[in-house]
Amino acid sequence: MKNYSIARSRRLRSTPYTSRIENQGVTAYTVYNHMLLPAAFGSLEESCDHLKKDVQVWDVAAERQVEIFGKDAAKLIQLMTCRDLSKSKVGRCYYCPIIDENGNLVNDPVILKLAEDRWWVSIADSDVIFFAKGLASGNKFDVKIYEPNVDIFAVQGPKSFDLMEKIFGKKIKDLKFFGFDYFEFNETKHLIARSGWSKQGGFEVYVENTKSGLELYDRLFELGKEFNIKPGCPNLIERIESGLLSYGNDFDNNDNPFECGFEKYVNLDANVNFLGKDKLIKIEKEGIKRKLMGVFIETNKINLTKSVNIKDDNNNFIGELRSACYSPHFKKVIGIAMINQPYCKASESGIIEIDGNSLSVKVCDLPFI
Repeated sequence: MKNYSIARSRRLRSTPYTSRIENQGVTAYTVYNHMLLPAAFGSLEESCDHLKKDVQVWDVAAERQVEIFGKDAAKLIQLMTCRDLSKSKVGRCYYCPIIDENGNLVNDPVILKLAEDRWWVSIADSDVIFFAKGLASGNKFDVKIYEPNVDIFAVQGPKSFDLMEKIFGKKIKDLKFFGFDYFEFNETKHLIARSGWSKQGGFEVYVENTKSGLELYDRLFELGKEFNIKPGCPNLIERIESGLLSYGNDFDNNDNPFECGFEKYVNLDANVNFLGKDKLIKIEKEGIKRKLMGVFIETNKINLTKSVNIKDDNNNFIGELRSACYSPHFKKVIGIAMINQPYCKASESGIIEIDGNSLSVKVCDLPFI
């Protein structure tokens, strides 16, 4: 397969860290929220192994923020998500599926409550800002909605805790999962959350002061040598093994939260009002007809650039493979697929056709690890 470069323009933004990661050996990009998101630093397998053992710093500035500020900010936030935020607390992050009028998923962001009247919606790859503006306008909410100048980098891996302690002291280790606080570096305060798009543990630094953020980025690599620090990025292998779902890959606006395993984030109580609630009540009552599941594929190599149909031995359609990679842990390809009833249960089997080859597929529960 030929390799093509990406044409840069105002519609495809770089990040403050782009020059650094290019000097550090980034080998592939993807496009995420109209920005460059690093996709590889050499071998995915080697990077996955390193992430599980040591510490990496990721340029994830493409994880943009939608700030919602004003008297009706909490009303708008609740209207957007099926998760009950009535008891939410300042200083906490909340995973919140965003739902449209049909009960389908618009995005699955992490929402930070900065104050009772100020929230950051840390979005996956879709234009949530226009969705929020439309709802605010239609409901005549008293809010301001804009994209603040925030460029995240993540520090991920089991040694991230000791590395961050060297800069910020023991207090950084006291952060609870999905909690955040402000920590000072060179007389500048940075919002740091205990979060990140891996299951290996770590932090995300929400950089508002670019100069200080770049200095902190460089300082991490200076102090991280003893921890075998390396640049990295969200790792396809690690995230599929961990069952971390990707909007636009594993699910999109054609899928609802029950199909995607998000039922614990759906609150249908009478006191919680959000867009599409009536549709989700109906879906819960009738039951889902398909579900995201894991699959094992009997091969050690795959190049998946689009969804692939899964069929049974009688050529009946049973599902759709949406993401896949080779897993060194399982020594075979694993993937995430939307599987139809009655096949969406562990131990069901099927077949996919890729590049003229018939490959056996076995359905399993998520996560793999």
